[in-house]
Amino acid sequence: MKVLMLNGSSKEHGNTNRALQEIGMQLEREGIEYEIFQLGGSPIRDCIGCGQCTEQGCVFTDDKVNEFIAKAREADGFVFGTPVYYAHPSGRVLSFLDRVFYSSGSSFAYKPGASVAVARRGGTSASFDVMNKYFGISQMPVAGSTYWNLVHGCVPVEAEEDAEGLQTMRNLARNLAWMMKCFRAGAESGVELPVAERDSKTNFVR
Repeated sequence: MKVLMLNGSSKEHGNTNRALQEIGMQLEREGIEYEIFQLGGSPIRDCIGCGQCTEQGCVFTDDKVNEFIAKAREADGFVFGTPVYYAHPSGRVLSFLDRVFYSSGSSFAYKPGASVAVARRGGTSASFDVMNKYFGISQMPVAGSTYWNLVHGCVPVEAEEDAEGLQTMRNLARNLAWMMKCFRAGAESGVELPVAERDSKTNFVR
């Protein structure tokens, strides 16, 4: 089994990455592989709702969206990490995930996910809430921890000083691993996935 993580920071070795690494190290102790997918600093376009999605994902291929989607199809669980900018997630990570889920949301269904927010001080819980919205609309069970999934730090390496934050990451990893193992055991025992209804869409605006 494998967990695919998204580092929504343009800084490859910043505090968001450190939080994800703490999760990854604990996952390995639980016998689960992980990969951190670095968003990077290149431009990322917004989703424009064009409806021209392809079998590979988004019709626009000038960034890493479809590369991430290909990896997501093979993954068994997810962690999305974001730095906090002006009390909300990175605009880059939201643009990225909007296109990922709009074009390929079915690749995430029934796979557990978790989000992590990293900030100097405030805005973490609001950012955490925004990131979790992707799971709720995509039939993804959400893994929790012993506190909200937050780590504090401003300049690189400061996250190392947040002992409770890193503890929260390890407990999150344990819970995520447990969920994945339970889902695998259920599938091997013949428990079928639920079938979603999709016929009704309420629209009061005509």
